[in-house]
Amino acid sequence: MNRIAPFVTMMCFLVFSNFTIAQDWMYDFEKAKIIAKEKNQNIILFFTGSDWCSPCIKLERNVFSDEEFRKFADQKFVWVKADFPKRKKNSLSEVQKKKNETLADKYNRKWVFPVILVLDKEGEVLGVTGYRRDLKAAGYISLLTTFDSFGK
Repeated sequence: MNRIAPFVTMMCFLVFSNFTIAQDWMYDFEKAKIIAKEKNQNIILFFTGSDWCSPCIKLERNVFSDEEFRKFADQKFVWVKADFPKRKKNSLSEVQKKKNETLADKYNRKWVFPVILVLDKEGEVLGVTGYRRDLKAAGYISLLTTFDSFGK
């Protein structure tokens, strides 16, 4: 048993050290604008239905969690997630629900999911996209960079 423990420990370390987490999401848009100004970065606002919208889930799994995309994203943008889950176990606080609805009233009036907006530091829209089956991580990097350059 004692011979197996170091092996198991090493395997766990190797498996979990390669586990990548997507962007460092923020959930407060006003705080995100402050940070964007401090870092001189634009904002990505992602409208998602994290537990019911299959294209939203695909974006998170296949694009936002990609290593190349994560490196790009962390350097270029402040990330804000406006989530609209439906399952009770994933429900948000009333305060967060209100914040997300306020964002939707301004930026996603048609309640389309997923929507990815590139915003400048003041919250003005520079570009909008959604789930694009034909784009992998590199394609989204190129697209978001194009939107990002409009504000420069």
